[in-house]
Amino acid sequence: MLKKILAGSGSSSLHSRWRTITNRCSSTTTSVSSAVNSMLLRSLKEHYLEISKIEPPPKINPPNSFSVVKGAFESTGPVLKRDYGSEEIVISVMKLPNIIPGGGDYEEDDINQLLIHVVVSKPNRKEPMHFICGLYPDAIGIHSVSLTPKTQASQFLAAPNKYAGPTFQDLDQKMRDTLHGYIEERGINESLFCFLQSWLYVKDHRNGLKWFKAVGSFITKPKTAQDVPQ
Repeated sequence: MLKKILAGSGSSSLHSRWRTITNRCSSTTTSVSSAVNSMLLRSLKEHYLEISKIEPPPKINPPNSFSVVKGAFESTGPVLKRDYGSEEIVISVMKLPNIIPGGGDYEEDDINQLLIHVVVSKPNRKEPMHFICGLYPDAIGIHSVSLTPKTQASQFLAAPNKYAGPTFQDLDQKMRDTLHGYIEERGINESLFCFLQSWLYVKDHRNGLKWFKAVGSFITKPKTAQDVPQ
């Protein structure tokens, strides 16, 4: 019976109705998608223009003897480097509240607490000395000291594979003072704060603009055959 119905004149009518329903659903889906995309693009543009109007802080040169690592804005690696005799010293920086949740009162545009990684390397030594420090406008404090392996190719610190040393606060006062003197002798002190704070402001500003542009480009990119579900 079904074969007879499909073979008859009703078959053409059924196919016609099916095409009408499919086209109508497809048109509705496309209309909703276009409206959502339009709203999102408008919001992205507004935020992009708002961020683009923010004036970056005045350019600040790094402290004497330090230089900016090439490509630092485009990576999460070291920002500053210097030589101290035969030693190489590199510094990475991030916002302290990003690492320690609830680490004090903090607003997005107020970068007054920094966390720096200081790596002191010596020739023919596979494990440099690694200091993690809190950096503030008027002070620096060591959180930990360890000997940590470092890959030669990437210059990024690898996860420690052995005992990392005692907790810094468990060391006696004389040892803590001596370690502070060790890094200060190598130029690691609060004088780094202004430059690193300014550097983070500029990096955040650049990354914000790039993100809004990238998302907008993704939304507006025309679909290709590969993007359409089969």
